[in-house]
Amino acid sequence: MVSPAAEQVITLTDAVCAELLHEEYAGLARHVVAKLARKPSSPLRSGRAATWAGGVIYALGQVNFLFDRSSEPYVSHDLAEAFGLSKSTLGQKARQVRDMLKMTWGTPEFLRAEQVDGSQMIWFIEVNGIPLDARCLPLEIQVEAYLKGSSRTSRT
Repeated sequence: MVSPAAEQVITLTDAVCAELLHEEYAGLARHVVAKLARKPSSPLRSGRAATWAGGVIYALGQVNFLFDRSSEPYVSHDLAEAFGLSKSTLGQKARQVRDMLKMTWGTPEFLRAEQVDGSQMIWFIEVNGIPLDARCLPLEIQVEAYLKGSSRTSRT
């Protein structure tokens, strides 16, 4: 069951995605909101739904290169305006979302399929603090990395 706070955030992210982006971003946003809602003391319970919704979409946009002219979709206008927020508020909330979920452009769980398919960085795993290309490691380590990664990247 989704909390009322999470439902409000999802309603807003779905609307902005339908207007400016596409369904894949909406699905990623729902996944992010669900992860935030499941946290023991869900941050969604405090603050405005529009602020969380904007932060979620902006954070996803940052890790998926939404603001790069060569990407598709590309958002050239201000997302802050779509959520009725200031740019600084949007940026601060996006940073909070990224930090809470350890969201980066190297985390497949938060990336669009096109980004995952085109990224060499998703093959890198950390072994004893050293980043290594998983494709060059022994099969047992590749299997372990796959099992850990597939459980982490399954979307709800």
